[in-house]
Amino acid sequence: MRPQLSDSANLARVAAAVVSGGVENGSVALSIDDIERLLASGAARAVDDPRSGAAMPFTHLDHALQTASVLRAQFPEDPELAVAGLVHDIGHLLVGVGDAEHAEAGAAAVRVALGERVAGLVGLHVAAKRYLVARQVTYGVTLAADSVASLELQGGPMSPDEQDAYEQLPHARDALSLRRADEGGKVDGLVVGGLSDWMALVRRISVTLD
Repeated sequence: MRPQLSDSANLARVAAAVVSGGVENGSVALSIDDIERLLASGAARAVDDPRSGAAMPFTHLDHALQTASVLRAQFPEDPELAVAGLVHDIGHLLVGVGDAEHAEAGAAAVRVALGERVAGLVGLHVAAKRYLVARQVTYGVTLAADSVASLELQGGPMSPDEQDAYEQLPHARDALSLRRADEGGKVDGLVVGGLSDWMALVRRISVTLD
């Protein structure tokens, strides 16, 4: 298991990997078809509370679609941000990837297909949670049970030095928007568009990178 983001040095190391394009040994590079298949597989997997193992009342696919829909509604001019919301937790669906490293692994997995900005946002969404919990007292109260449990595994609220380091990172501000949508995308029974509704947009973004 990779080290948790427990200090500013570790944050800088992970940021270098997820923002500058570094891919660690053993990472996978997913194609667009791979991404679609992996997201679809999330329909059969409930999101779990990492501390208790209890299943949340929504699946990984539910959460991906809801997060993307929140971002599309809030930022209709920014399709890359919405797609980042769609794939932000894809690391959870990769074999052998744990909660503490899922953001970094997910970023590496989608970078080739979806580009640097989407990958950077995916890679920073855990750090963004830690930043918001540290900076906004009320934010921690809004976290779902699985987010509260995973926060402990991910290093807890950022220290002041970590916060300063985070604020200097590319995509840091947009990652905060993604993180807020992440928490808003955990509604039991919320009806949003299906995966097929999103894949044309995902492919358009991929094509623009060629």
